[in-house]
Amino acid sequence: MSVIYILLAISIIVAIGFFIAFIVAVRSEQYDDSYTPSVRMLFEDELIKEKPEKTILTKKD
Repeated sequence: MSVIYILLAISIIVAIGFFIAFIVAVRSEQYDDSYTPSVRMLFEDELIKEKPEKTILTKKD
């Protein structure tokens, strides 16, 4: 049973370490994208397909 407590403590310490590393990366603006906004106008616009009009099909005698 003591092994479970040890593994639980180690996993919490590792999780806290990853959380601190994430916070440091966000604060140092590592995830900011400064390149894409400058070239966004060069990207081709996606074509929007128009929806076809719904028609009622009837049987012809």
